[in-house]
Amino acid sequence: MQNEIKRKAGRYAVAAVLLATILGVLCFNLGFIPGIPMTQASLLKTFTSDAELKNFLTSNSVNQSGYVPYYGPLDSIRSMLPSITAGTNGFIFGPTLAWATPSSGNTEGSSEVGTGYSTTNIQVAGVDEPDIVKNDGNYIYTISGNTVFIVNASQQDAGVVSKIVCDDFAPAGIFVKGDRLAILGSNYSTSQLLPYNMPLTWNVVETQTYVRLYDISDRAQPNLLRTFNMTGDYFDSRMIGKYVYFVTSMHAYVLNDTVILPQIYSGDGAKEFLSATEIYYSNVSDNYFSYTTFVAMNIQDASEEPTHMSIMTGAASNMYVSLNNIYVTFNEATEETTIYRVHMQDDNLTCVAQGKVPGQVLNQFSMDEYGDYFRIATTTTSVAIIQNPVSKANNTFLPPIIGWSSEQSTNVYVLDMNLSIVGRLENISIGEKFHSARFMEDRCYLVTFQKTDPLFVINLADPNAPTILGNLTIPGYSDYLQPYDENHLIGVGKETVEAESGYFAWYQGIKISIFDVSNVSNPVQMTKVTIGDRGSDSPVLSDHKALLFDKQMDLLVIPVTVAKVDPSQYPEEVPQYAYGTPVWQGAYVYNITLTDGLVLKGNITHAESVGMPPSSLYVNRALYIGDVLYTISQGKIELNSLADLTFLKEVNLD
Repeated sequence: MQNEIKRKAGRYAVAAVLLATILGVLCFNLGFIPGIPMTQASLLKTFTSDAELKNFLTSNSVNQSGYVPYYGPLDSIRSMLPSITAGTNGFIFGPTLAWATPSSGNTEGSSEVGTGYSTTNIQVAGVDEPDIVKNDGNYIYTISGNTVFIVNASQQDAGVVSKIVCDDFAPAGIFVKGDRLAILGSNYSTSQLLPYNMPLTWNVVETQTYVRLYDISDRAQPNLLRTFNMTGDYFDSRMIGKYVYFVTSMHAYVLNDTVILPQIYSGDGAKEFLSATEIYYSNVSDNYFSYTTFVAMNIQDASEEPTHMSIMTGAASNMYVSLNNIYVTFNEATEETTIYRVHMQDDNLTCVAQGKVPGQVLNQFSMDEYGDYFRIATTTTSVAIIQNPVSKANNTFLPPIIGWSSEQSTNVYVLDMNLSIVGRLENISIGEKFHSARFMEDRCYLVTFQKTDPLFVINLADPNAPTILGNLTIPGYSDYLQPYDENHLIGVGKETVEAESGYFAWYQGIKISIFDVSNVSNPVQMTKVTIGDRGSDSPVLSDHKALLFDKQMDLLVIPVTVAKVDPSQYPEEVPQYAYGTPVWQGAYVYNITLTDGLVLKGNITHAESVGMPPSSLYVNRALYIGDVLYTISQGKIELNSLADLTFLKEVNLD
């Protein structure tokens, strides 16, 4: 049998490439020679005029001819319709959504310990991350569909206090600080336009990023303080102090000899086009370009105008934010990653450094800033051609090349604040897939996997010479690593069973492990639990904010979908590759200590009968306030006693 894990990884890789192409993503490739310190003045320059910007795009962007991308707003294109130049298939497309096709009809397009309550599981202390659920110890704020619900969390008066319906966009995340609530999201709208003298109707897509800031001093009557709309995709955001920093991306192109620039809309509907003289760039070519815009918004003082800075880049992948810097990475076709460091101080945003490293970045946990250094873990893939071994002597005519093979390896790089590489550790675990990383001060922990799971402990105390201190090889793998304390890690991933033949393994149920890394040369898996059979899943595997962990409370809660294999379907024995059927969804609640390991307290489901609930009742978050545990789905919030999980009350979300 083929390697299932590699097949799955291949499907994800193809999906990722297609999604990156379709979604048009954010930014990057500004050509840089590592080792040369750069400042804002020497790193980038701005265009002197729209004409210079247009000439740059038409000269340096491969995709400025052939297809005509449209990227809203709609009123900017209507006046240009008489002379639209169609591509090979005659389509106008929205580069961040999908190829549009001719149509004759209408088209619709880890918790920090607080004062008695848990908060969002974040990566960097002091840097809050957007989530679909927030709480302040008295109220819960949750996104369900296009509505943000504000819910009184007290056991006696639990209930919906108010709701904010977002008719014009889909909320993706929220921030709450004091009496301020910020809602961020995007809107993808599809319209059809009929060009003059042409028989076809064209589907076009407009995308915009939306931010809504509310005064919630009266939770029953949220008061809208500010709206901020900008053409382009919402990419990601963070909140530090009183500022929310978010990033948007818009495809850069020329339409009908006119440069289409990003637009910002104020609350009264007035719009402001970014000027070409505000766009920073580097003189390199790329397949296509995008405007990546960094915005700083003061959510405590709505009278302060948001500030912004735009860079013309290539296709964005991930973002890491420290207390002082935003790092955004951009994948390149050359198996390299470009990194930009944007320094922020209140509303002041400055691009201060750019660099490159070999390989591709997995997620935000592949990056870290510590002291005066930036550390990053990447994966490189080498492709080898498989040649036909048959020689000419046997007079057999077969193709000389019969296929190819790919092989991954993991790397760790240390960069200075100019993003020049100062230390490197390459070709770690050749042939293994990179699953997770976690940086903790002068150590890095990596998980790779093919047939067994090596957990690597890497020493970064000398930034110029990273070294492997030790590793642990066990069945299964961890897709997410959560620090327990300075010498222990929690791993969440999948259990696996080695295949009887071939160098691969069959993944099974969800595995939660506790690792002891106090002896760096000999890390140990202290304990583990497995939930369900093959086919079981958890949002924690791809979204760390779904995990509730509180060391002081000895508490770990994980949302799961449990699948079970029916042995009666296999008279002889259950094969390793057998998929289970989903039979239960909800949250598993554990007591977690180093002495007793993981002890299941119980589980909570929002299903109203035995079996799987509808998707609207899938538990996706958990939090605690005082002695009450709250589990949240799209359809309701359930209150249970934190002591023994006794049901207390539920709040329906209409």
